[in-house]
Amino acid sequence: MRRTLALLPLLAWVMLASSTPSSNAPVRVPTSPDIKPALWKVADDDTTIYLFGTIHVLPKDFAWRTSKFDAALGQSSQLVLEVADLDDEQAAAQQFLRLAITPNLPDVTERVPADRRARLKLMLDKIGMSMAAISQFESWAVALTLASASMNDLRVSAEHGVERELMRSFRDAKKPVIGLETSAEQLGFFDRLPESAQRVFLVSLIDEQGDVQTMFDDMIKAWSTGDEQKIALTFDDELALSPELSDALLRQRNKNWTKWIAGRLAKPGTIMVAVGAGHLAGKDSVQVMLRERGVTTTRIQ
Repeated sequence: MRRTLALLPLLAWVMLASSTPSSNAPVRVPTSPDIKPALWKVADDDTTIYLFGTIHVLPKDFAWRTSKFDAALGQSSQLVLEVADLDDEQAAAQQFLRLAITPNLPDVTERVPADRRARLKLMLDKIGMSMAAISQFESWAVALTLASASMNDLRVSAEHGVERELMRSFRDAKKPVIGLETSAEQLGFFDRLPESAQRVFLVSLIDEQGDVQTMFDDMIKAWSTGDEQKIALTFDDELALSPELSDALLRQRNKNWTKWIAGRLAKPGTIMVAVGAGHLAGKDSVQVMLRERGVTTTRIQ
């Protein structure tokens, strides 16, 4: 399950926002004094851009905000998210199905090695989906469906995630919220992956085993305590499976966002950019790419 959790900030919110948590297991989290998710600042003479790494799903009532974060939030006149157009979850789901379903695809069992087929069937039986139905989906969509179903075993929801909370705060304050990408673009990153990379992704989901709750608890702990190294390792484990996956889902998107942030420094004011924590950790992080452009980021929490 670790690989699924590593890619979680890259999965379309629609796959999780409508899920119903089913587990009653407690979420083991750090004590309050240790909670301080990583926050950076990029600034010049008349512009300040706060960079905040998010986690897209959380348990209800998880207290992650700090006074330093709230001060930065209060100073920001605009919120910039990965995507900001998912209020209409039905439309997002329809977009997923439009891209996911392709006529006359090979049976899904033909797209995975023979020794993975029995486990795939068990996973589909668990979510009540037939081989015939799932075989209409492209391989990336099969993988996302399995990932979404796996998350139903956890007491988490996108409704309690960082982005949703930030969106409510800014909209209540009548401040604008914009997205670096659209939901259609995010799904398109998966849809355009070569079939070989899609199958690597799918097999990785089938292979994942272990204590899902413990793995998710560990991921929340790394995020909430601002442990960049552990966050980076989590993403590296997954994206190292396929160069195409790494380039499309992490590296290229970070390049696009870096260009946007560097350009935004030309406009006065203070804003907050909040994106998945994995994009702000590791050797291909937004901060590293900004530094290559001569832009300094300073960690303030």
